[in-house]
Amino acid sequence: MKNKGRIISFFLIVITLGIVIGMFGKSTAEDINLGLDLQGGFEVLYEVEPVDEEQEVNRKLLESTVETLNDRVNRLGISEAVIDIEGENRIRVQLAGVENQTEARELLATSARLSFRNSDDVELLDGTDIKEGSAKQDFNGTTGEPIVTLQLKSASQFGEVTSELAKNYNPNVTDFLPLAERENVLVIWMDYQEGDSFVEEAQKEEPKFVSAPGVKETLNTTNVEISGTFTVDSAQRLADIINSGSLPVHMNEIYSTSVGAQFGEQALNETVLAAFVGIGIIFIFMMVVYRFPGIISVINLSVYIFLVLLFFKLMNGVLTLPGIAALILGVGMAVDANVITFERIKEELREGKSLIASFKAGTKNSLRAIVDANITTLLAAAVLFMFGTSSVKGFATMLILSIVVSFLTAVFGTRWLLQLWIKAKFLKNNPAWFGVKKDDIKDISDKSEVEPKFIKWNPNVVDNRKKFFIVTSTLVIIGALSLIIFKLNPGIDFTSGARIQVASETTLTAEQVADDFEALGLEPKSIVLSGDNNENAVARFDKEIQDKKITELTSYFEEKYGMTPSASVVSSIVGEELVKNALYALALASIGMIIYVAIRFEFFFAITTIIALLHDVFITLAVFSIARIEFDVTIVAAILTIIGYSINATIVTFDRIRENIQRKKKAVKTFSELAKIVNESIVQTMTRTVNTSITTLIAVFSFLILGAQPITGFAIALAVGLIAGTYSSLFLATQLWLVWRGKNIKEKPVDFRKKKRVEGPQV
Repeated sequence: MKNKGRIISFFLIVITLGIVIGMFGKSTAEDINLGLDLQGGFEVLYEVEPVDEEQEVNRKLLESTVETLNDRVNRLGISEAVIDIEGENRIRVQLAGVENQTEARELLATSARLSFRNSDDVELLDGTDIKEGSAKQDFNGTTGEPIVTLQLKSASQFGEVTSELAKNYNPNVTDFLPLAERENVLVIWMDYQEGDSFVEEAQKEEPKFVSAPGVKETLNTTNVEISGTFTVDSAQRLADIINSGSLPVHMNEIYSTSVGAQFGEQALNETVLAAFVGIGIIFIFMMVVYRFPGIISVINLSVYIFLVLLFFKLMNGVLTLPGIAALILGVGMAVDANVITFERIKEELREGKSLIASFKAGTKNSLRAIVDANITTLLAAAVLFMFGTSSVKGFATMLILSIVVSFLTAVFGTRWLLQLWIKAKFLKNNPAWFGVKKDDIKDISDKSEVEPKFIKWNPNVVDNRKKFFIVTSTLVIIGALSLIIFKLNPGIDFTSGARIQVASETTLTAEQVADDFEALGLEPKSIVLSGDNNENAVARFDKEIQDKKITELTSYFEEKYGMTPSASVVSSIVGEELVKNALYALALASIGMIIYVAIRFEFFFAITTIIALLHDVFITLAVFSIARIEFDVTIVAAILTIIGYSINATIVTFDRIRENIQRKKKAVKTFSELAKIVNESIVQTMTRTVNTSITTLIAVFSFLILGAQPITGFAIALAVGLIAGTYSSLFLATQLWLVWRGKNIKEKPVDFRKKKRVEGPQV
């Protein structure tokens, strides 16, 4: 009766979870804020400079600037703007889902320091003389042309200004002079800068000043009209800018990226499809390989995905392409915890233990490896969060959240649900439900050791270590030669310049796109076509493109092809910082892992782990060098993820080596005995390592084959890194540790029977 109650409880829990996920899952996913790479929009990083020598750029001034920018963004009707202060003098603005990027860009970039000057450029009035919020878009009563009206604070002050200007008016002469020679004009400037000249600008077709009305008489009024070559939209935009107030600083654009709405929608659809396919295949794999426990894991993986999305929404996070990748990679982490547990339960069953005893021993023995593996991956994610830029930081946030939630659902959720079934008779009498054949179970009275196998095969990895060293050395030499001769193919993130992606509904050619840029006065360094029918073209420029030119080319390609292009512009300052931060991130992640592994295991383990990590990173860089794949900032995120996954696999193997040594009644004093333990541990963890890598690679290949083009390099880096990490954790790190530790084993025997080592280097 008690067991029936457990089973009923299981179904009630699963049904409740299904109802909750069914009711709120879709709405939760739809309510998450999407990044600009998934819905279009743009991101700009500004470097703040003082307007004069006396001004000091401090936190208060930056906060005041952000407040003004927020007011301007609100006037655009954008509710999900992200405006952050970075460092001592930078402000990052992210506007996702903006329909008119040109308008938004102008609204942000304009400092809006309105001034009224005479023909000699002497300031007569400024923005402080205008009533707050008084600017409006209107129409000229005579011509019907769009104008901007505003109100001054003092009619008498305006009367004095216009009275002085009216003295320069001669009806017989002034009206016949060119505009540049008239002295009765009230020149209205927006963002006048030292060196600007009315006389020079008046001779141009498109002068920098807004308008220059002539004053013929004294005007004792507070009402002012600004006329010019306005459209209704541009007049309204000017009114909005005036009402939002002037920025207290100069803002120089040092990095920008924009994504057309069509690109964003396409990226979202492709990535969601890749996610569904990847997760679906993982679910099938788990149920086929692990039978009943696999079904339990699928339930918990579904809960994991729902909880991650829910918490991310509650955190008001912004989901990007790399963020979705982190979510799916978190599935790999959750699968890993389940695989470790299930494999340990299967080992105990093969030893002849009962299902209940196997469940208790398996869950207990697997917990330590799971904790160590998750903490080391969290270290990599934390470093990524500290040094990453916006999209990379979003990836790190999602990865951290995924690791925490996957640990809770995989460790506690899976065990809790499995425990409700563990006393069921059909499970107790059918070990095949756990993937164990009866022929593989030894008699409990048999005290001989069960020989570990990997798919009915007991490989002697240790005896072949020289072959692995030769293979590794060969790969390293080839990679080193490629990096020396060909180097990496850095994207604009690490150099500087611009990247423009043009889209069309019809086939494009490189010559056609080159002609388009030539018409705009631009010469791309390279043009690469992509898409099933070459409907996309990516143009690289080794020089920065100014924001006005970006606005011009955006309008040009929108009009010609009907689709908004995507553009990224990076200054050399930002490129140098990204390189520096990437190196810092890798160094800090390595140091943190050395310290943790040394404390949890021993110093020899820590060093060989880092060597294996460097091997995985190096192989990934070598592949990018040989294949000439563009190396951008998202690849840094991929590399740090590789570090986390690689050390995850290595830690599990080392943990088994430590556990097997602890089972010995005395310290290991001979190389042959240590080699036997290492080989046994490798074979015991091989199934876990391979299965975890397969499930993670399923997700990665889904992104690679079905995912959006911007994430292709990211997926390639993960795929290469995961394969290299699987190889290094099984065949490199363990062999290095064996050779290194085995050299002085007679003087310093290996003994993990205590929490701290009895002999050998201490940390």
